[in-house]
Amino acid sequence: MSDKRAPQPLAGLRVVEFTHMVMGPTCGMVLADLGAEVIKVEPLDGDNTRRLLGAGAGFFPMFNRNKLSIGIDLKSPDGAAVARRLALSADVVAENFKPGALAKYGLDHASLSRDNERLIYVSLKGFLPGPYEHRTALDEVVQMMGGLAYMTGRPGDPLRAGTSVNDIMGGMFGAIAAMGALIQRGITGKGMQVQSALFENNVFLVGQHMLQYAITGQAAAPMPDRISAWGVYDVFSVRDGEQIFLAAVSDAQWAVFCDVLGLADLHADPAYRTNNDRVRARATLIPLLRQRLAERSAAELAANFERAGLPFAPIRRPEDLYDDPHLLATGNLADVVLPDGDKAGQTVKTTLLPFTMDGERLGVRLDPPHFGAHTDALLSGVGYTPDEISRLRAQRAVA
Repeated sequence: MSDKRAPQPLAGLRVVEFTHMVMGPTCGMVLADLGAEVIKVEPLDGDNTRRLLGAGAGFFPMFNRNKLSIGIDLKSPDGAAVARRLALSADVVAENFKPGALAKYGLDHASLSRDNERLIYVSLKGFLPGPYEHRTALDEVVQMMGGLAYMTGRPGDPLRAGTSVNDIMGGMFGAIAAMGALIQRGITGKGMQVQSALFENNVFLVGQHMLQYAITGQAAAPMPDRISAWGVYDVFSVRDGEQIFLAAVSDAQWAVFCDVLGLADLHADPAYRTNNDRVRARATLIPLLRQRLAERSAAELAANFERAGLPFAPIRRPEDLYDDPHLLATGNLADVVLPDGDKAGQTVKTTLLPFTMDGERLGVRLDPPHFGAHTDALLSGVGYTPDEISRLRAQRAVA
């Protein structure tokens, strides 16, 4: 990778986020990685994700890099006034509170836009406005009610996807909508409210299966029980208990597949001549392939498939990716210093946004912030004097 600095197309843009957990912080992280100044407003005891264990331990350091932190008690009248002044200094405000929760502090879109008509206000919710909007949503909730868990699990055994797919993508769509609104503001001079939601994001993800039913009249089966579009598209157990995904998704690939694996008899069999023939014959073909491949090693298969240009994938765990040669060579992993917990101050690797701009990855400019690290500087920047800041802190309006 070169030493050239990555573009920061949103440099000069101020974002104030009243967010927590994953969806809202993801929206802010995307804007921050693109160069915006993103101010994370936290309650006086800090964002709760700073303290999560288990599956939540990576939330704060993953989704809050490149941000500034200020602690404000919104329930205090003085704290709410501070938050409002800060929000009115922004180009974008992002929030993922329950519908109506910020109105009592004067931090809702209607209140802020009266004093700053250029403001872009991003609401990140469980549901878009409608019959469900006041329900409490989680990624798991919308996966269950939105068909994704049904499609991921075995028949009769719905299973959520193995990562926070709706939270992360919902935050990304919020950032996309914000950037669209910013372009529109450049034309009209006026901001707008945009909304993104977990449930609607999930429905977007399963839309291809909905359309499959609309077009064919045949309901999509759960992925482990699906009728594949491809004759060979499976995980195979091989020598020493290892597993590897192998595929041949065209007739040309099937010919190479058989050649690489020494399966001339299968290539010559008219039952397997075309992809559709192989799909219809999967009940006999796949068990036969499993038997033929059982004594091959995963490394041998991977090397042969890579040389032949065939699709393949080793089955890896998330922790294995820290040693992935491609990720290491392309700069996909960047250092961050942990701000909280038993390992505060320790440097670890995090993942970057999966694209380049002008050939460069968008990196970590600021480590995930210590709680309230930027309170004084940010308050000073919106006109508070040192004495006023001291008074606010003494009153526990800010931290």
